[in-house]
Amino acid sequence: MTQPRIAFLGIGLMGAPMTENLLQAGYPMTLWNRTRSKCAPFAERAAVVDSPTDAVAGADIVITMLENGPVVDDVLVNQGVIDALRPGSIVIDMSSVQPSLARDHAERCLACDVGYLDAPVSGGTVGAEAASLSIMAGGEASTLEQARPVLERLGKVTHIGPAGSGQLAKLANQAIVGITIGAVSEALMLAARGGADPAAVREALMGGFAGSRILELHGQRMIDRRFDPGAPSRIQLKDMRMILDEARAENLTLPLAQRTHDEYLSLIANGQGEADHSGLLLALEHLNGVQMSDPDLPPRAKANRK
Repeated sequence: MTQPRIAFLGIGLMGAPMTENLLQAGYPMTLWNRTRSKCAPFAERAAVVDSPTDAVAGADIVITMLENGPVVDDVLVNQGVIDALRPGSIVIDMSSVQPSLARDHAERCLACDVGYLDAPVSGGTVGAEAASLSIMAGGEASTLEQARPVLERLGKVTHIGPAGSGQLAKLANQAIVGITIGAVSEALMLAARGGADPAAVREALMGGFAGSRILELHGQRMIDRRFDPGAPSRIQLKDMRMILDEARAENLTLPLAQRTHDEYLSLIANGQGEADHSGLLLALEHLNGVQMSDPDLPPRAKANRK
C-alpha cells in the first residue's frame, strides 16, 4: 500500500524527533516551520516549504506540533490551512491547546469534509526521541483508526472521547506533572537543608510509594542542576493557566493547581522562562534565599558528608 503523505507543521523540540521517527518509518513528508532553518536537518529526506498552505497541498495527514492555541489557530484558520485541505484528509493537532479551541477546529474541519483529531502528548523530548509518547486522542473513532498507523510510530495511542477530550486529558496530565514537580522540589529541599543527602533521599524514595517518573527524572535534574529545557517552564505556565481557565469554566476551584501556577509565574518573572519545568526548584530557592546544593548546606550536613 502507498504510504500517506504527511505534512508536519512545527519542527521544534518535540516536532524534530517526531519527524525523524516518521521519516525512518518511510512516510513521504513535507515540512514547514516559522523558522525555516529548523527544517534543514531533514532537507535531503523531506520537502521543505515556506508556508503552511504549501505544506498541506496534496497531504493526506496534517500534523501540527505548535507552541500554543493562538499559534495553532493562526496557522489552521487565519493562514488558511483548513480551507486548503482536500476532502478526506485528516488534521491531527498534537499541540496543547484549549479544549474549546479543539472543538472549534473540529467543527471547521467537519464543514470542509476533513477529519480532525486533537492528540496532545506526554513524555517530553525523551519520549519523542524514543517514539514512546503517550498520545491522548479526541475525535471520531473511525478517524483515529485511519490515523492510528501513523500515530503508533510516535507512541502509544489512547482514544479518550469526542473532540476536545484529548486536550482535557492533557490538562489532567499537566496538572499532575506541575504539582508533582513542586512536591519533589520541596521534598528534596527539605531533606537537603536538614542535612540529608538529596541524592540518597531520591534513591530511597524511588523504591517506595512516592516513587514516580518525575521523582526519577526531574529529581535527578534538580540534584544535577541540569535545567536545559526538555519542556520549558513558560510552556508549563501556559498549561497551568489553561487548567485554571478550564476549571473556572466548569465552576471548579483547584487550589493546588493555582498555587503551582503562581510558583511558575514567579519563576518566569525571575527570568527563567526557558529553564526546564523541573527548574521550579529555582523559584523555591529564590523564595527561601538559599540553594539546595552543597555550598549552602548547613554545617551539620557538610560534616555528615565527610
